[in-house]
Amino acid sequence: MPKINGNEIRPGNVLEHNDGLWSAVKVDHVKPGKGGAFAQVELRNLRNGSKLNERFRSADKVERVRLEQKDQQFLYESDGMLVFMDTETYDQIELAAELLGDRRPFLQDGMTITVEFYDSEALNATLPQKVICKVSETEPVVKGQTAANSFKPAVLDNGVKVMVPPFVGPDEDIVVNTETMEYAERA
Repeated sequence: MPKINGNEIRPGNVLEHNDGLWSAVKVDHVKPGKGGAFAQVELRNLRNGSKLNERFRSADKVERVRLEQKDQQFLYESDGMLVFMDTETYDQIELAAELLGDRRPFLQDGMTITVEFYDSEALNATLPQKVICKVSETEPVVKGQTAANSFKPAVLDNGVKVMVPPFVGPDEDIVVNTETMEYAERA
């Protein structure tokens, strides 16, 4: 594994620190008036989700871990576990549904997602950035409401509530950004 200096840590880097795998969430470079500069790094444990704030000086060496990314196809959910299949080897793996958090409703049957592995341990899963969903219910258009950039609440077929433009009606397909959980465009 390559070792990097403490001031080279960037958000999204995966580090081996304190006998655990940590993802750098936020990195602030601090130059106090007295003493040397350091990087204040907010870390999230990839195995149990706990958080840690750590200071790294430029002389500190940390081990950067490269995770292997594989595309996996979603098959089904059983007892809080999501079952995925490797599209090349047809191996099946199970991941906890909590791994996706509030993005879980966007996971659809047959959807291909990216799973990050460390050796053979699955640590993280990311959905495609844009997903097509059907609007199940929304408020009717109020005339004269289109002058300002206005949005109205809508409930999608997966139960998620998003804000949509006034021209979107029930039973329409829309594209939702899974990172921001906002309306992107009409499908």
